[in-house]
Amino acid sequence: MIAIEVQMYLVWLVRVGYLTGQELPRGDVARWAPPVLSPPVAVLFCVMAGWTWWLSVVARNRSPLREGWIVASLVFVAVSSVFCGVASVDDPSVSVGLLSAAVTGLGMIGLFFIPAAASRQLPDVIRRRAAERRAGAGPAGLDDA
Repeated sequence: MIAIEVQMYLVWLVRVGYLTGQELPRGDVARWAPPVLSPPVAVLFCVMAGWTWWLSVVARNRSPLREGWIVASLVFVAVSSVFCGVASVDDPSVSVGLLSAAVTGLGMIGLFFIPAAASRQLPDVIRRRAAERRAGAGPAGLDDA
């Protein structure tokens, strides 16, 4: 699923970024920015957040999703992605916004879970979590506070 979601999201970002850039006046140097910068920024921020989260899961640390910079970077990617999707059409509507949000959500989830899916430690973490649940222990890495 990750391969499909990420490919679809990146192609979609390039396409809506290009169309959003075309909405800017001719001769504006910023016309190239949305299609060129949106995909790498989305990949960088989502994979970075996913990598940080995955390392904390492996190390049994507190969830880094409680860190402000990780949440802020994911919110930034989501807002800018949905904005490009809505701004790329001539007649924005609720359905365009929902489609943009759905594609953004699927793509960001796929990018976020790439580090976990690619990790050699995934089977060990799954076995460890299953053993903790069978033993009645609470999930590791989460604070009760």
